[in-house]
Amino acid sequence: MTANKTYSEVIDEIRSRLDILDVVQSRVVLKKKGANYWGCCPFHNEKTPSFCVNVQKGIFKCFGCGEGGDAISFLMKINNQSFSDVIKDLAMQFGIELPSTSGGSKQYNEEKQQVKSLLEKTCEYYHNNLLTLPEAKQALDYLLNRGITMEIINEYKIGYSKKEYTDLQRQFKADYTPIVMEKAGLVVKTEKGDIVDRFRHRIMIPIKDESDSVIAFGARAIDANQNPKYLNSPDTILYNKSRTLYGINIAKNKMMEDDYVVIMEGYFDVISAQAAGLKNAVASCGTALTVEHVRLIAKYSKSRKIYLAFDTDSAGLKATQRSTDVIKEAFAGLGNLKIFDQSYASLSDDKYTCEIRVIAPFDSKDPDEYIREYGIEQYKKYIKKAPLLIDFELEQILKDYKNDFSPTDKLNLVKKIMPLIEEIPNNIVQNEYIRLISDRINIDEKALIREVNRSKFVRSNINKDYSPIVTKTSNICEKAQKNLLSLFLVGGNDVDINYLTENIKNVKFIDKNLIIIREAIDKLSCQINNDVDKLIQSLYTQFAEDNGLKDIITDLIYIADSFKGLSDKDFKAVVQENKSKILQYQVDCEKKELASKYKNLNDDDVESMQFQMQLREKIRNKQKIGE
Repeated sequence: MTANKTYSEVIDEIRSRLDILDVVQSRVVLKKKGANYWGCCPFHNEKTPSFCVNVQKGIFKCFGCGEGGDAISFLMKINNQSFSDVIKDLAMQFGIELPSTSGGSKQYNEEKQQVKSLLEKTCEYYHNNLLTLPEAKQALDYLLNRGITMEIINEYKIGYSKKEYTDLQRQFKADYTPIVMEKAGLVVKTEKGDIVDRFRHRIMIPIKDESDSVIAFGARAIDANQNPKYLNSPDTILYNKSRTLYGINIAKNKMMEDDYVVIMEGYFDVISAQAAGLKNAVASCGTALTVEHVRLIAKYSKSRKIYLAFDTDSAGLKATQRSTDVIKEAFAGLGNLKIFDQSYASLSDDKYTCEIRVIAPFDSKDPDEYIREYGIEQYKKYIKKAPLLIDFELEQILKDYKNDFSPTDKLNLVKKIMPLIEEIPNNIVQNEYIRLISDRINIDEKALIREVNRSKFVRSNINKDYSPIVTKTSNICEKAQKNLLSLFLVGGNDVDINYLTENIKNVKFIDKNLIIIREAIDKLSCQINNDVDKLIQSLYTQFAEDNGLKDIITDLIYIADSFKGLSDKDFKAVVQENKSKILQYQVDCEKKELASKYKNLNDDDVESMQFQMQLREKIRNKQKIGE
């Protein structure tokens, strides 16, 4: 806990605990190149990575859309939160007490703690129901019959919710208000306005976060006519289903140790697998796999080796395809998928960015069924020989081939195969697949090559982007203003901030945003004792809610790099050079304005003579600047 600290001091403490790489990597797949980390920007669609994380500076910058800032700025943008809300969440995460003047933070933290406490107690209550209530026998028998032993029930705290509409409310009314229960997702309002328990007569499966805290529930129906079959908690202040993987609390350590993850379809698939020893199994929580899920997986698997273990029926195959599309989207632009087991690594200098394999037991059983019937060791054998995604997809198409296929049948088969072959980036590997496919369906290899090349040509012309290239440019004056401000952010230089402030005090800035930043620097310069890092943090804090100004500050930090290591003489020369450019620009503008006015006056007009004299003076000033 932090006592007797100002809000500003608490923010500084929170910033000191944040690691920009950890923060960004939890939401963006990054690849180290040189001193920086690169990935596809989460704030706009792109295929070529232009999103950079500079760990040394503690900032991120997208050179595509211009977004930039520090770790707190990233959290604000990615979570669509205000600065104060991000600070509240981080303070709670780090166990830091915010001062009461920080805008309701104490109430927010208390509310979050109440929800967390209520969910933990509710988990214990449901679990005790399953173990002790006679009416829970039906639920307990169901679990035991599908191989969920008492040991597993106790380990995963599986429980039972009663049939009564207000049972949970009666149980906890002394300690928690209906508002807190609603915020926890445990009660719901009916159309008549009554408040009833959300979960009734269901098997309750606690969902935990990475820290092993209960944040939600998955609830399975018990009766045959009970709908829906699975009812899940809604999104709350603790739980977001698009960012939560069931079983991650147990799986994360094994994922890091073995460097792979097995993504399954349901809660019981994961429970059976983990209980049997396959600890690195996870599942989404009642939703399709999302990019956020994949990014969470990448956090714990450096090689990003992903096994998909969905059912092999029609619905399962569709889920596999949807998931692979999401995985490809998450890793877009960072490299190629692994597509060839035997020799692909020797054929390419680029290490693949992700490896997707599909576990498909011969009898189409889901993982839970298969493990119960054949055992975990047999299932692990399927994992070891699981085909790469492309091989699985090709086999799903080629298995329909029959020896008596007509030329038209073969052509239709090739049309289905074509998109898969075209995705192979390496020509040698692509030709090897063409050879294998042509042998399999008994067609001419050269003909298949011609068909692939023709299809590539057609597709490349269809997908051509003829939109004009737009580049962002800055005029000389704007660049000079930015250069002067960036000099304040050059660390490790002998020229101090007071010198800069004094030497540019008479320089008139033109850009409104740069004027605002300059004024902030002027005010902060007397408070920071020449500490550049402190100045940068203070600027990000002051303009936390202004994305445009934060982006400019990030640009200034990058510009400052070009002025590092200058001698005192060269540093001062840079100051004078940019001052001259700004003054020259201003004289030019005034000259043009005067010339325009003069053009509209009569030659014999007294006012005309006055303008001529002013114009001559401006020209002389310009000549002095150039000397």
